[in-house]
Amino acid sequence: MRKNALRFTLAAMLFALSFPAQAEQVKKVFRIGYLSNTDAVRDSARAEGLRLALRDLGYIEGQNIAIEYGYGEGKRDRFPELAAELARLKVDIIVAAGGDPLIRAAMNATKTIPIVMYGGGTGPIEAGLIKSLAHPGGNVTGLTNLRVELSGKRLELLKEAVGKLARVAVLYGAASQGRVLDVKEDFQVAARALKLTIQPWEVRATSDFDKVFSAIGKQRADGLYVLGSPLMNTKRKQISDFALKSRLPSIYSIREFVDVGGLMSYGQDQAESYRRVAYFVDRILKGTKPADLPVEQPMKFEFVINLQTEKQIGITIPPDVLARATKIIR
Repeated sequence: MRKNALRFTLAAMLFALSFPAQAEQVKKVFRIGYLSNTDAVRDSARAEGLRLALRDLGYIEGQNIAIEYGYGEGKRDRFPELAAELARLKVDIIVAAGGDPLIRAAMNATKTIPIVMYGGGTGPIEAGLIKSLAHPGGNVTGLTNLRVELSGKRLELLKEAVGKLARVAVLYGAASQGRVLDVKEDFQVAARALKLTIQPWEVRATSDFDKVFSAIGKQRADGLYVLGSPLMNTKRKQISDFALKSRLPSIYSIREFVDVGGLMSYGQDQAESYRRVAYFVDRILKGTKPADLPVEQPMKFEFVINLQTEKQIGITIPPDVLARATKIIR
């Protein structure tokens, strides 16, 4: 009897001790809020790129992470509502994939949930989103861009590609404060240095495009520079078709324009950006505070040229410019 009692007691103890071990093996499912300034279809490449980058770090949707998606569809008035909904869901982290208004909406919705910013907009320090790159403070960190530097670089590349470039039509969305600032200030400085004349054209709604295209044609521009924004990205095929029909050499901030007929694009390497966003998500989910993660600027860039478009508009891009391209569409 004593032996049986001893065996029973020992078995009970081992059984009880097994529960903590089993509990430790149950992995937590983290909830990630994904806040986008555009719609699901146009954002699909960006969202998928982030999912793949997270998978490389061991985070698989449906297994150890669940992603709650919120799409602003280019409508600023929807941003606060979407951000507030993610906060109500008590997600573990919010990825704000868009510009300043989207990031600001997330910041207004929560002071405690970590926010990883990713996308365009003005400098985060100037916009009051963070205190400094090295010490962001608060609950926001992530990636910023080199808005001013890249704007000047694209103008420079367009001039190098088109020898007789003198007048550049600049197409931008009025809803983007960063883009308006680009055109009114930074572009003028870069243009003067390159001895170029800027012809700014503001678009407020999709119905404005035909009118603006007609006006650009009358002003006899030598090239077209398109500043990225949700509105512009939505109409990238229409814009690229206009540039082709008008035989205008064009440059853009993202390669999606070049994929549908634009001449050139220059901007941060998107695949690398996805990896860095995933890095921030990983560090935060493992316990690092956003305030302790320095904000990063892009270090890797992609320069894409469409040779089919070069042929159609009747120009010859110099060999030294072609040699710098990271991707050539033939």
